[in-house]
Amino acid sequence: MQDDGPDNLAIWKLYSHIAWMFARTARPIVEELLNEIAAVALVGARQVGKTTLALEIASNCPSVYLDLESPTDRAKLSEPEIYLEGHADELVVIDEVQRLPHLFEALRGQIDRNRRRGKRTRQFLLLGSASRELLRQSGESLAGRITYLELMPLHLGEVGDSNLDQLWLRGGFPESFSARSDSASLRWRSAFVTTYLERDLPLLGPRIPAETLRRFWTMLAHRQSSPWNAEQLAGSLGLTGKTMSHYLDLFVDLFLVRRLTPWHENDGKRLVKSPRIYVKDSGIVHSLLGIATREQLLGHPIAGKTWEGFVVDSLLSSADSRTSAHYYRTTGGAEIDLLLQFADSEVWAIEIKRSLTPKVEKGFHIACQDLKPARHLLVYPGTERYAVGADVEAIPLSALMQEVRLRST
Repeated sequence: MQDDGPDNLAIWKLYSHIAWMFARTARPIVEELLNEIAAVALVGARQVGKTTLALEIASNCPSVYLDLESPTDRAKLSEPEIYLEGHADELVVIDEVQRLPHLFEALRGQIDRNRRRGKRTRQFLLLGSASRELLRQSGESLAGRITYLELMPLHLGEVGDSNLDQLWLRGGFPESFSARSDSASLRWRSAFVTTYLERDLPLLGPRIPAETLRRFWTMLAHRQSSPWNAEQLAGSLGLTGKTMSHYLDLFVDLFLVRRLTPWHENDGKRLVKSPRIYVKDSGIVHSLLGIATREQLLGHPIAGKTWEGFVVDSLLSSADSRTSAHYYRTTGGAEIDLLLQFADSEVWAIEIKRSLTPKVEKGFHIACQDLKPARHLLVYPGTERYAVGADVEAIPLSALMQEVRLRST
C-alpha cells in the first residue's frame, strides 16, 4: 500500500493492529468481486469494519487510500480527473464516498479510460455508510461498472461459538464486542448512538431534533420484531404517520434498522401485510434500552425479541444477495418467524426460540402446511441437533448459519 502522507500512514497502522483480531468472511467475496468488475462499493453502518477490511485488501496490492471526511484528502480531489489519472495503475480506496456527489462522474470517466487501456477490473473500492445516497449517485453514473456488498457487524462464525452470549449482549460492532468490559462496551455504544444522532443523521436530510430521533430509535427498540405501525408511533411522538415513515426510511438507509417484509405469495390467506421492524445489531438495542449486563438481559422482557433479531441478523449475514428474507403471519395466527427463499426458489421455514428446551407452536405447523417449505427448522441457543416431532429439526445457530452459507453459494 502506498504511503500517501502521515495521516494515512497513521490510519493504516491503527487498522492493521485491529484487523488481525477478526477474520471477516466478507473478505474473499470482496476480493472475488474486485477481480470481476471495475468498482466495488462496500456499504454498511459506520464503525462496522469497512475501513479495516478495505485496508487489509489494499495492503496486498499497489493502492492509495482517501478518506473524504479528511479535508486534506478532499482537497486532493479538487481536480479529480488529474488525481485519479495519476493513480490509474493502483487500487483506489475511497472512504465515505457519498460525501462528494460530483466524484461519481469522474470515476466513470476514469473507469472507461482504464478499460480502453486494458484494465477492466480492480480499479476502485468505494466505502459508504448511506445506502440511499450511494445507490442514487452511482446508479446515475456507474451503471454496469459497479457492484455492491453490505458489510454487516461481526457474526458468530467470525468470533466463535464460545462467544455467543457476549456477541448477543454487546452486538457485532468490533469496538463494542472487543471492549475490555461490558460497561466499556456500553459506553462505546452510547457514544455511537449519540454520534449518529448529532452528526450523521442530520447530514442526510432536513434538520431533525436529535432528541426526537433518539425517542424514535428507542421506541423501535422497545418494539423489536413488531409489525410497523406508523400511526401508533406518531401518536406517541406527537407527529404524523408520514413523518414516522420518513424517519424509518432514514434509519433503513443508514443500515440501522431492518424492514423484514411479509411473505406475499399466498393469495388464499388473509395475511398480515405490514413489515416487521428490527433495530439492527442486538448491542445497539440493548444500549437504547439501558441493558448493560447478561443478567439484566436475561431478566428483561425484551430478551426473546432481541434474540430473534440477533438470529435474523446472523442468518442474513450468512446468505448471499440473491437470498430473500420474509416473515409469514395470517390473521388467524399461523406464523413463521423467518422464511429464507434461495436463488432457485427453495424456501426454508425457521422458528426462533431462546429456550434450551424449545417447543414449536401450533401456528408454525399450520403455516408450514400453507407454504410447504423444503425444510422446517427451529433455531435455538443449544449445541445439539435433534428432531422435534416428525418434521421439525432443532439446530444450533452456528450450524444453521453454516448451512445457509453453503446453500447460498
